[in-house]
Amino acid sequence: MKSLLKIALSGILLCSGHFLMAQERKTVTGTIVDAANRDVLPYATVVITEVSSGTRVTGTTTDENGDFEVSTTAADFLVEISFMGYQNKTVRDFDTRQTIDLGEITLSPDAEALDEVVIEGERSTVEFKLDKRVFNVGSDISSTGAGAMDVLNNVPSVNVSIEGEISLRGNTGVQILINGKPSVLADEQSNALGTITADMIESIEVITNPSAKYEAEGTSGILNIILKKEEKKGFNGSVSANTGTPDNHSIGVSLNRRTDNFNFFTQFGAGYRSLPSDNESINSNLLDNTEVRSNGTEYRNEAFFNITLGTDYYINDYNTLTLSGNFAYEKEDQPSETTLGFFNAEDVLTSEYLRDENTTANNPKYQYDLQYKKQFRNNEDHVLLFSTLGSFFGKDQSSEFTNTPTVGSGADPDQRTATDFYQHDFVFKLDYTNPFSEQFTLETGAAYEINNVGNEYAVFNLENDEWIADESLTNNFEYKQKVLGFYGTGAYEGEKFGVKLGLRMENTDLNTLLTGTNEENEQNYTNFFPSAHTSYKLSDNHSLQLGYTRRISRPRLWDLNPFFNIRNNYNVRRGNPDLQPEFADSYEITGIFIFEKASLNSSVYHLYTTDVVERVSTFENNVNITMPMNIGTNRKTGLEINGKYTPVRIITLSGDFNYGFFQREGNYEEQNFDFSGDQWSLRLNSKIKLPADFDLELTGNYESGYPTVQGEVSGFAFADVGIRKRLWNGKTIVNMGVRDIFASRIRESYVYQEDFSVYDFSKRGRFFTLGISYSFGKGEAMTYSGRR
Repeated sequence: MKSLLKIALSGILLCSGHFLMAQERKTVTGTIVDAANRDVLPYATVVITEVSSGTRVTGTTTDENGDFEVSTTAADFLVEISFMGYQNKTVRDFDTRQTIDLGEITLSPDAEALDEVVIEGERSTVEFKLDKRVFNVGSDISSTGAGAMDVLNNVPSVNVSIEGEISLRGNTGVQILINGKPSVLADEQSNALGTITADMIESIEVITNPSAKYEAEGTSGILNIILKKEEKKGFNGSVSANTGTPDNHSIGVSLNRRTDNFNFFTQFGAGYRSLPSDNESINSNLLDNTEVRSNGTEYRNEAFFNITLGTDYYINDYNTLTLSGNFAYEKEDQPSETTLGFFNAEDVLTSEYLRDENTTANNPKYQYDLQYKKQFRNNEDHVLLFSTLGSFFGKDQSSEFTNTPTVGSGADPDQRTATDFYQHDFVFKLDYTNPFSEQFTLETGAAYEINNVGNEYAVFNLENDEWIADESLTNNFEYKQKVLGFYGTGAYEGEKFGVKLGLRMENTDLNTLLTGTNEENEQNYTNFFPSAHTSYKLSDNHSLQLGYTRRISRPRLWDLNPFFNIRNNYNVRRGNPDLQPEFADSYEITGIFIFEKASLNSSVYHLYTTDVVERVSTFENNVNITMPMNIGTNRKTGLEINGKYTPVRIITLSGDFNYGFFQREGNYEEQNFDFSGDQWSLRLNSKIKLPADFDLELTGNYESGYPTVQGEVSGFAFADVGIRKRLWNGKTIVNMGVRDIFASRIRESYVYQEDFSVYDFSKRGRFFTLGISYSFGKGEAMTYSGRR
């Protein structure tokens, strides 16, 4: 019995020893290189597979030096290595000691590997949600080493031009979020988005009709880039240089370093650009048949510098802290000339003078952002997000206008202006999302926004060699606005049918004051903004969505500021401190169809807007004064169609068409403004992949004319072309573009009244651009477009 017991104990100890040995953690290291030229292969995939079960137990990727380190507790395993464009390799023979150094492992190029991955790998798909569409990034994109811009360009309804301008359903001004929150990485004005690579992106959410969760102020739509949680390692960056004519010169550098706990990002750029504009106007006095005609070229030359610094700190798997800041400085110079001629009833020039402008301005600006995100353990979508944003913009500007007679002697006096402007903005937000189950989700939160603006503006006239203040145009304008909002939404989403209801409440407290005359305007109003969305999935690739939202468009600062511009003192623009906000009810039904080679969105919409803001002209002493006014209502019903089609791999065609019929009703100063009209626009885009890694892009645009409350605006057509050359597997990109090839983007407006008429003409002209970008790290080079 004792012998049997000893044998049993010995067996138990022996098995325990083997079990403990099997649980010992082993570390495998090595370096992956190209078999042909011995170059290191960064971001190759290394997988540990257990021999007995064939299960992949763990894995990693190589760093920028081709090195890797991975740990496992498996007793008997093999190492599998793969990299895009190379033959896979399996390493089986090595000593199973605690530290295993595989040394230098070579991979041989495989010309057919790319095609195999595209065919056999997981393809990108579109998933329909209640109030959004989700583009899931598959291995057909994430394995190609592309950048975030290339991923966006594959999303239905989204277009990215060669210069990096992002549009959604043909509309620019798209808000871009990273993981549901604003980020300097998503700032389209910088190159920071270029540091995000395709294999970091899990999905992109497309929101064309935002729910009550988002601010009620209007937007062209939202793109939310969701990053993979496991993609926290790597160093990415790009350097860009641009030049062009008219002057458009810039350099930019973007860097992004991701570790297990930190994501550091920075972007800085500097440049100089010039924006000339040819202008012409005719003021006709129909009572005495006299005219004032002006024409000239206005310039806006800018030298700029900006730097952005920020970091995401991953406290643990459930808590993230983000801190970022941006500082920029702009120096403006506006040398412009305008010729003003005065004609009598017989159309004879009686006098003429040249108005020469010399304007300089210094514009400092900064922004900072602090965000805290908490994810709960029960569900990755159960999230609490707090964010605060502060910004400042200043302008110290002075102008001098010199009037030199060229015909006759009737020139207006010389003038000077001085502007001291500042704007402080603060935003505090709290958002909470709780998915109670796979079908039911609750969202709630609050936001508080503060806008504090001051604009001290002075005009001086030269009289008897002395500068005398023009009291009618000199004043200090103070603007303070506070918006407090609360929202709640509830959603049910089944396999085919879903509904989402929401309500947002916003209180607006606005105060404007002209300190010189003590004219004060106080507005305090509370509004409710409901939203309702429902969707029905006809199939995996076809869906119907129905949405309703109520929106607000508050008056912009410059629409409220009564002293605005005297660049041409016979065409003066002024603000209106009594301006009220517009309110709009938006109804939309959309059919979404995703085919193998094409996607199509078709929407029928109706928009009912009250207190519509229109720019109204008044005429006094041949001076045209334009001010924004609230005039009546607008009912607009329209059709929007946009689609993307890839007949063959090398050609992508996209188009956006929008037609709307509107009915206006309103009165102003006993004048009836009831009328109706229509307006339509068309945008066609083609992208062609040429041999030798060249990409060609052609874009054509047309915007029709339309009637206004006092006249009409003419239509115009224009075209852009761009070509891009990829070098060294996309690490370097050279691009050249021509905007407005035929210099046909001409804006003309007409005002027809019983006692006067006004004609305005403006043209920017043709722009040539040339840029080069080089990237290092995972992604392809992204272009820094030279924007401010």
